[in-house]
Amino acid sequence: MMVDEKKTKLTSKHEDKTFYFCSASCKTTFDKDSHRYGHQ
Repeated sequence: MMVDEKKTKLTSKHEDKTFYFCSASCKTTFDKDSHRYGHQ
């Protein structure tokens, strides 16, 4: 999914990379296992 980085306030960092999210539930899923999703 494409997320407008300028509009979203939902972000997480993983290994010096910033990830942007469309919803709080997507961010929560990522934060629970960021290693799994951060290497795609």
